[in-house]
Amino acid sequence: MTVDAPRANLPPLSLHVPEPRFRPGDEADFSDLVVPPAGAARRPDTAEPADRFHELAYGLVRVLDDAGNAVGPWDPRLDAEAKRKMLRSMALTRAFDERMFRAQRQGKTSFYMKSTGEEAVSVSAALAMAGDDMCFPSYRQQGILITRGYPLVEMMNQIYSNRGDPLQGRQLPIMYSSKETGFFSISGNLATQYPQAVGWAMASAARGDTRIAATWCGEGSTAEGDFHSALTFATVYRAPVIFNVVNNQWAISSFSGFAGAEATTFAARAIGYGIAGLRVDGNDALAVYAATQWAAERARTNQGPTLIEHFTYRAEGHSTSDDPSAYRSAGEPNAWPLGDPIRRLKDHLIGLGEWDEERQAAMDLELAETVKRAQKEAEKNGILGHGMHQPFETMFEGVFEEMPWHLKEQSDQMIAERKAAGI
Repeated sequence: MTVDAPRANLPPLSLHVPEPRFRPGDEADFSDLVVPPAGAARRPDTAEPADRFHELAYGLVRVLDDAGNAVGPWDPRLDAEAKRKMLRSMALTRAFDERMFRAQRQGKTSFYMKSTGEEAVSVSAALAMAGDDMCFPSYRQQGILITRGYPLVEMMNQIYSNRGDPLQGRQLPIMYSSKETGFFSISGNLATQYPQAVGWAMASAARGDTRIAATWCGEGSTAEGDFHSALTFATVYRAPVIFNVVNNQWAISSFSGFAGAEATTFAARAIGYGIAGLRVDGNDALAVYAATQWAAERARTNQGPTLIEHFTYRAEGHSTSDDPSAYRSAGEPNAWPLGDPIRRLKDHLIGLGEWDEERQAAMDLELAETVKRAQKEAEKNGILGHGMHQPFETMFEGVFEEMPWHLKEQSDQMIAERKAAGI
């Protein structure tokens, strides 16, 4: 084979390797980040074809302006009581996170993941959907369970894998499951919930049901094959599903550029599949509510799926196993221009005369005490690492409706060996 001579008139090829904007020791400065004014994005009719509002995949749907006012066509016009409920659920989620984080540091559980700064993504979405719609979450949507009223003690039992754990210790801490709350089992394998949500939504449509599905993943998971398989099925069959991409800027130690953020928005993924795409201020609780409500109506009226990119920021570490100071600037969380979702909704309510700092402080104290009481109750059932909390033989159960002969044989053998060993 003939080797061509080097082309002297062309520069050599080079490979682009994404680099985060700020590293440890840098001063974070997001002043060049383009944040469109609140109320500027138009709100299409939910029956409008997806190819007529591509600009919404590149802009930013915002409701709360810098002064805390709700403005523009996306304002969901919720009454004050509904907004206070939203604020309370977000504050309770944060209080829960704080106590469970400390529990991990105290050795009571092996692992925890906080959702600090991302509470609106789960809480507002849960409030905008029907209570019997099915949720296929990732591992930072504990706010859905809290908003839907799942008992805090039961959540903690699952974290501690104790005697009260309804999953009998089979899941890792924070990988909750609650069939009665419409909360599908969390998986540590990224993006597996996306095709599961589409399949559930397709089954709901095939039965002529009225329930829809929603699923969540981080921006990094959009690089997974499951993400693209799910969008293909969803667009072909117009599945009644909402795809939520939580763009919090960081995976465990790599920034969003490795998933393609330097080239375009994550909401733009929707355009290539012919489905509706929205890019939303993920720290604006009212904007998240409005976008989810719009997408839910679209799904429920057979207009097909919607992909919502929640533009937000992971304020803390990826998990209790992560040290973000090793790979990003310590000043980034405070420099993030879209602020804190709880503070922004609180300020909005204060501006309306429907809330004040005193009531906020009293609520925070009340919620902290509520979580503390729940923790004491859950710990009566044991904590992770303090012995086996479930009968040994249950490890063979729950896989098949009726235990097959070979599992029964293994179970009997292990029970006999434990007995012989005096265990």
